[in-house]
Amino acid sequence: MAKKRERLKVIKDILNSIKDNRNIKPTRLLYASNLSPQMFKDYINELISKGFISLDIDKKDKKTFSLTSKGYEFLEEYKVIENFVENFGL
Repeated sequence: MAKKRERLKVIKDILNSIKDNRNIKPTRLLYASNLSPQMFKDYINELISKGFISLDIDKKDKKTFSLTSKGYEFLEEYKVIENFVENFGL
């Protein structure tokens, strides 16, 4: 049985998907995040409310997500933590 991802890993995966696919649509991000629709909604709402991502709606009511500067900063700091853990063999 596969091990569950930790919360921060899920957030990192969502942010990386948005970073890699600028202006990604909600359905595509749902598939990329590999979460249930309800869990996806919970994570997205939290990331929007905390300013990590923004929901953009164009003139045709098409929704896309983009990373904010805070989201980019989180990914950079997460990399530092991963390197730290890796350097100590944990």
